Amino acid sequence: MLMLDSPTRFHLVRHGVHTEYGKLLSGRAGAARLNAVGRKQAARVAAWPLLGKPFAIHASPRTRTLETASIIAAAHAAEVDMVDALDEVDFGAWNGRSFADLDGDVLWDAWNRRRSAASTPGGETMMQAVRRIVRHLEEHARARAGGTVLCVTHCDIIRGAIAHYLGRSLDDILRFDIDPGSISTVEIGAGGARVTRINEVPA
Repeated sequence: MLMLDSPTRFHLVRHGVHTEYGKLLSGRAGAARLNAVGRKQAARVAAWPLLGKPFAIHASPRTRTLETASIIAAAHAAEVDMVDALDEVDFGAWNGRSFADLDGDVLWDAWNRRRSAASTPGGETMMQAVRRIVRHLEEHARARAGGTVLCVTHCDIIRGAIAHYLGRSLDDILRFDIDPGSISTVEIGAGGARVTRINEVPA
C-alpha cells in the first residue's frame, strides 16, 4: 500500500479523434494525426474547469497522443513528457489492420471476449499493458504526493487502469466507454486508490 500524506490525482485523457479513427486499429502502426474534431476535443480538455494546474503532463509516444497533449500543454504554459508506459497496447500483427479485416478473425473475437486470458499475435497481453501503466501511476504518486498529473493515452490503456483500481476483471473492460477527448480520474494516496471519474467529455 502507498503511504502518502495526500493523494495524487491522475487525469487519464484519451487522445482526440484522428484520421484513422473508426477505420483502422491504429495501435502502434503509422502516425495518424488529429483531425479538426480531435483538435477541438483537445482544446476542450485544456479549457475544462476542473483541470486545475497540472504538475506534469505525460503522453504516450504516438503522434495522436502527443498532439493532444501539446494542445493542452500550450494552454497551460507547460511541457509534455513522452512516456513509453502510456503507449498503446502492442497489438502485434494487428497493428494498422482495418476493423473490416479483423471482423470474424478467431483470435480477434477471443481477444474481445476474454481480455484476461487472450493474447495478441506477436504483441502483448492486456495484463502486461495494465501492469506498465499502473507501475507508472504508482511511481509518480510516490514522487508527486498531492499534485495533479495529466496522462494522455489510449482507450484500452485507460480502461485497463480503471478496471484494475475498481478490482474488476479485465474481461469487463468493454462494459464501459472511454470516448475520444474524455477524462477519467484516479486518485492514489495513503488509503490506496479510488476512481472518481469515468469518461467525462468536456462540453
